[in-house]
This record gives sequence, structure tokens and C-alpha cells, in this order.
Amino acid sequence: MQDKLQKKFVTFMGLMRCRQVWHKTGSSEISLLLDLFDSEDPRERDFLKTVLHRIYGKFLGLRAFIRKQINNIFLRFVYETEHFNGVGELLEILGSIINGFALPLKSEHKQFLVKVLLPLHKVKCLSLYHAQLAYCVVQFLEKDAMLTEPVVRGLLKFWPKTCSQKEVMFLGEIEEILDVIEPTQFVKIQEPLFRQIAKCVSSPHFQVAERALYFWNNEYIMSLMEENNHVIMPIMFPALYRISKEHWNQTIVALVYNVLKTFMEMNSKLFDELTASYKAERQKEKKREKERDELWKRLSELEISRKRTLTANAAAVPAPAAAPAPAANALNAAK
Repeated sequence: MQDKLQKKFVTFMGLMRCRQVWHKTGSSEISLLLDLFDSEDPRERDFLKTVLHRIYGKFLGLRAFIRKQINNIFLRFVYETEHFNGVGELLEILGSIINGFALPLKSEHKQFLVKVLLPLHKVKCLSLYHAQLAYCVVQFLEKDAMLTEPVVRGLLKFWPKTCSQKEVMFLGEIEEILDVIEPTQFVKIQEPLFRQIAKCVSSPHFQVAERALYFWNNEYIMSLMEENNHVIMPIMFPALYRISKEHWNQTIVALVYNVLKTFMEMNSKLFDELTASYKAERQKEKKREKERDELWKRLSELEISRKRTLTANAAAVPAPAAAPAPAANALNAAK
């Protein structure tokens, strides 16, 4: 098998040296080459990755076609088949391609990010290529910070609802994005983002909650939170306070106490106000629950009373008189 792969590799590298052949038949050869990325043998995909990367570097006229074909493969993978073995390798190539994009970014490159790369997050087998995908997304954001808002909102749109493993991966990618985000862009996405983080912190799955709470170990993210604590603290506080009293995992409870302590040090006045507000709201909620329980109790009593009344009325009604027998009726008629 190794010899066979080596022969394929040598053949492709030999074709690359013949520029005239590639200029005439390059498009069809590229299509065949990309189809081979669906191979189940990772060694073959690795050879193909090297070949395609060199072709992209040597033949400027084929670059747009290569990007378009990769685009088509990804779209077919996301919306039709959900099966293609070489997604990770193609994303690795794209990572280096994106790194070489000239500034300002062309609109077609931005469309590729929003319409192709972001939907790749919703596929079930995301774990097979997530590291390469996250790298490509971060490369785009380092090129153009203005893409931060559509990227984060796109991730929130595709956020997994029932798969805890994917949630952990999404949280990891969000942290990578926050590591390179500019403060002006952070302000635009902080509210929807931290509403989602609050949900993750409240997750009964301890790995999801733990990964979300690790954001408070990142110094740069902490500095962004401190600058915008008047927005973030009111979003996060109810979830954190509730978890500190109710969560089943003691590790999570300990992490939550550390986060609450950090918030108290950031803005003690706001922390006290949020604590008082939360306790007052809880009292109102308990009062509403009590009133609701009493209402249901009264309704149950009324239902029991109504059934008793109906039973009593049915017992008080006299039974109807029996009809005379047919023989007795005939005798009376003869008299």
C-alpha cells in the first residue's frame, strides 16, 4: 500500500512540473484530485494534501477554481451527504490559504466564511475536523476584526441543544475567538454571547458547566469582562447564584464561588444590588408558587364538593313507579 501511495505522489509531482499540461487540463485534474480526498486511508489524504498545496502555490490561474471546488465539496457535505473523509485535510490547506489572503478581504472570501465555514459547525461529525475549522475561523478574524459579530452570531445560531460534547467544542472555539477579539467588537456581541454562556454554566452536564466557567481563568477575557461588568454581571449573576445553592457537582459549586468572588471584587456595589434584587425576586417567585398551590388546592376542594353534591342529589330523587303488567291491563279492560 505504501508503494502504491508513493507512486501516486511521484506521478502528481511529475505532472506539476509540466506547466503546459496543467494549464490545458488543470481543471479536470483538480476535480479528480479533490475527489480522491474522500479516501479512507489517512496516508493517502496526507499525500494529496501536500500535492494540492503545491499546485495552489505554483499555478495562480487555478487558485480560484480550487477554492470554488472546495466550496462545492463542503456545501455538498453539509446539506446533502454529511460524509466526506477529507474535510480535515482540506481545512488544513484552507488555513494556510486564508493566512495568505490580501487585505482588505474580498467579498467572496467573507461569503465563504459565513455561508460555508460556519454551517460546517452543525454537522454531527464535527469532532473529526473541529480543530482545523476553528483555526480557519480565527484566521479570518485576525485578518478582519469586523467579521467578529457575524461569526459569533453564526455560532450562536448553530449552538448544539442536546450534544454536550459539541457544546464543549463550541465553548473552546468561543474562547479562541475571544483571545483575538478587539474591545470594540466585544461590546457588540457581549449580551447574546453571555446569555448563552449563562445557559452553559447552568447545564446539568458538569463538563459543559466546567468549560464555561474556565473562561474566568483567561486574563484577557477577564479584562474585557471587567471593562463591561455593568452589562455582564446582571446577565450572569442569577444563574451563578442559583447554581451555588443547587448544583449537584461540588467542583462546579467551587468554581462558581470563585466567579462570584471575582464579580464582588470587580464591582461590589453592583454585586450587592444584584444580590438584593435576586433575593427579592426569589421571594416574589416563592409567593407566586404558594398562591398557585393554594389555588389548585381550592380547585380540588371545589371539585370534591361538586361531586358530593351530585351524589347526594342523585340519591334524593325517588325511583319512577313500575308500569302495570300487560295481563292486568287486559283484565281491567274486560271488566
